[in-house]
Amino acid sequence: MNFSDKLRQRIVQTGSALCVGLDPRPQNDNIEEMGTWLRRIVEETAPYTAAYKPNIAYFEAMGIPGLILLEKLVADMPRDIPIILDAKRGDIGETQKYYAKSYFERMNVDAVTLNPFMGYDTLEPFLDHPGKGIYLLAVTSNPGSEDIERQPLADGRRVYQLVGDMVERARQENRATHLGMVVGLTNAGGSVLDDLPDAPLLIPGLGAQGGDLTALAGSNRTAPPVINVSRGILYQNTELTFAQKAEQYAEQIRTALRLGA
Repeated sequence: MNFSDKLRQRIVQTGSALCVGLDPRPQNDNIEEMGTWLRRIVEETAPYTAAYKPNIAYFEAMGIPGLILLEKLVADMPRDIPIILDAKRGDIGETQKYYAKSYFERMNVDAVTLNPFMGYDTLEPFLDHPGKGIYLLAVTSNPGSEDIERQPLADGRRVYQLVGDMVERARQENRATHLGMVVGLTNAGGSVLDDLPDAPLLIPGLGAQGGDLTALAGSNRTAPPVINVSRGILYQNTELTFAQKAEQYAEQIRTALRLGA
């Protein structure tokens, strides 16, 4: 099963396009306690979750024990739930080859985020992994996306459309890895979605970042999207359980995307 099919199957199974971001912020050096906390989040939110997105930076900040924790956490997750590793790597091909080996072979995650702005050749080491997926940064949720990603080109298009061209090129080459794009909900308005190919989208920006789900209405896309919430589930509204928060966000997303309609 390819990555897109696995994600689509999970969305149908749960009726949810929620992606839960796992961004642990350690208050001490108790790795065991952090592991227990993360596993509780996964256990409680799994019924409402289409995918999980651990952000590698938070685990790296805990040093080697944090990376060991990440490996164990990924290994223990239900295998029918896609795992998208948020790494945003972008480097020359030889280096990328070892990132790909680490993420797809050692950690065995389903997908990874990549920074494509060094060019198509930096994606090559990731493109021939059957069953896997990559999400290319296209229009990110931060204000600084205006500095490069949304700048106009000489032909009237935008820089982010060059990322869409990479997705189409990989399709034309029949690469084994499925490609999608990262589009921040805070910057998804206007013609952005219409400007990009119909490929899976990873959409951050709902919750703490203030993104509006109405930006996704009427885009008529068929590839499976997932909308990420990290802080809104992990750290906000502490009077609610993780399950309750995940259920609420899943319902918001279901309504906005008219899932099952």
